Amino acid sequence: MKKQRHVCVLGGSGFVGTHLVNRLADEGFEVTVLSRHPQRQRHLLVLPRVNVVAANVCDEENLAEYLSGMDTVVNLIGLLNESGKQSFASVHVALARKVANACRSAGVRRLLHMSALNADEARGVSAYLRSKGEAENYAHALHDVAVTSFRPSVIFGRDDSFFNRFATLLRWSPGFFLLVAPNTRFAPVFIDDVVSAMVASIDEKASYGQRYNLCGPKDYSLRELVEYTAKVSGHRRKIIGLNDGMSEFLARIMEWIPGKPLTRDNLASMKVDSVCDGAFPALFGIKPRSVEAIVPTYLAPGSDGEYFDRLREVARHE
Repeated sequence: MKKQRHVCVLGGSGFVGTHLVNRLADEGFEVTVLSRHPQRQRHLLVLPRVNVVAANVCDEENLAEYLSGMDTVVNLIGLLNESGKQSFASVHVALARKVANACRSAGVRRLLHMSALNADEARGVSAYLRSKGEAENYAHALHDVAVTSFRPSVIFGRDDSFFNRFATLLRWSPGFFLLVAPNTRFAPVFIDDVVSAMVASIDEKASYGQRYNLCGPKDYSLRELVEYTAKVSGHRRKIIGLNDGMSEFLARIMEWIPGKPLTRDNLASMKVDSVCDGAFPALFGIKPRSVEAIVPTYLAPGSDGEYFDRLREVARHE
C-alpha cells in the first residue's frame, strides 16, 4: 500500500481533532477537515496544508464525494450526552456506518476510528459504551478498508475537558465538593501521545485491523485525580465521595440542568474502571507522559502553556 499522504478528518475542530490536525500538518500531510461551519474554525484555517471544507457529514452520498481522492479518513466524531436529535445511535452508530460506506464508495483504503476504553456492543454498561462498541465493530467488519481503532482512557492536555472542568467546578464550590463514583480508577493519557500513535499508525501495516487501548503510565482513583486537581489549581476543597445511591440521586438532578454536566448514563460509564491491562502499545515507540509531568504546566496558577509550544517544536524535528 502506498504512503497515505492526504488525510480527511471528521471532527477535526474538537479537542483531539485540533491536536491531530496540527500534528498531521507538521508531519507534511495534506489535511482536509469537513465542518458544517468552516468560518468558525479559524484555529485550523491558519495552518499550512490544511483545508477546511463546508460539508454535512451526515449526508452519505455527498460524504463519498468529499472523501474522493483521500488516502486516509479519520473519524473522531462523538458525543458524551444525548440531546434532541443528537443521539448515540445517530452520532456514533449511524454516522460510523455512513463513513464506512462512503470510504468504500470513494475508494478510500485506510480508516482510523476513535472509540473508547470499555466500548462493548453487547456488554457495555452504558448506552454510550454500547454505541461506541457497535460503531467500532461495524468499522472493523469492512473487508476492503484497513481499519485501526483507538480506545483511550480519559485524555488530558492543556485544553482538555477533564482537569480543566474539575478545576472550574472546584473553583466555584463552597468549600467542599461532592464527587460521584470516587473509587473508580482511570489511567489518563496525554493528548500528544494519543495523536502521535494515530499518526504513526497511518502507514504502519502492523496496525491494520487492530484495536488499541491507550492509557497513561499510572492509574488513579477519581478521588485522587480531583484532589490532585484541587492541589495544582490552588482550589483546595474537602472532597466528599458519594455512595452509589447518592451518586444516582445527584445524576438524576444534574441531567436536567442545561448542558447536562452529569447524566445517569455518564455515571454508568464512570462506575467501570477505565484502565488498560498492559502498557502503551509498543508498536508506536511512545513512552507515555504522566499527569504529574504535564498538568501543572497548564493548570497551575501562572502557567502559560509555553511547555506545549516547546513540545510541538521538538515534534517537528523528530
